[in-house]
Amino acid sequence: MNGISDNQLMAERLESLKAGFVGGFSVCFAFVITCLVNTLVLAKYFPRLASLQVHFNWHWWVSGGIAIVCGLLFGVTYRYIIRSDKNPQLQAGGVLAFGLVRGLTQVEAGWNVDILPCVLLAGESVLWFAIAAIAINTAIQLGWLKSFPSI
Repeated sequence: MNGISDNQLMAERLESLKAGFVGGFSVCFAFVITCLVNTLVLAKYFPRLASLQVHFNWHWWVSGGIAIVCGLLFGVTYRYIIRSDKNPQLQAGGVLAFGLVRGLTQVEAGWNVDILPCVLLAGESVLWFAIAAIAINTAIQLGWLKSFPSI
């Protein structure tokens, strides 16, 4: 198995799972904060952004669950993207890849309605993954997570 023992493989999987949990929790936190900002500030004071107001119903819970899963997948992937070398282009690229894929689908879905709220949601998606990247990088610096070794 390319010189990797089963114990090393299991340890790497556990580190990836921990990175996924950090990413999922971070995106969940960012999701809740941005929902509150959208509802309490943007939708209230900017009539053009009234569609951003959140109603805490089953749709909100599903959106939150999807955000958590996206954060978990980001955390696992981001750990492999950044590895142990310090390359800011890789870090930013990982954040932008996840954020833009999620955000641009929202823009495309809202193309026939007011585009401004959709563009704001796209920027919000990039912000979520940037917060998750900061949390994962901090966890690695504090020793809570181990970075994936460079090959």
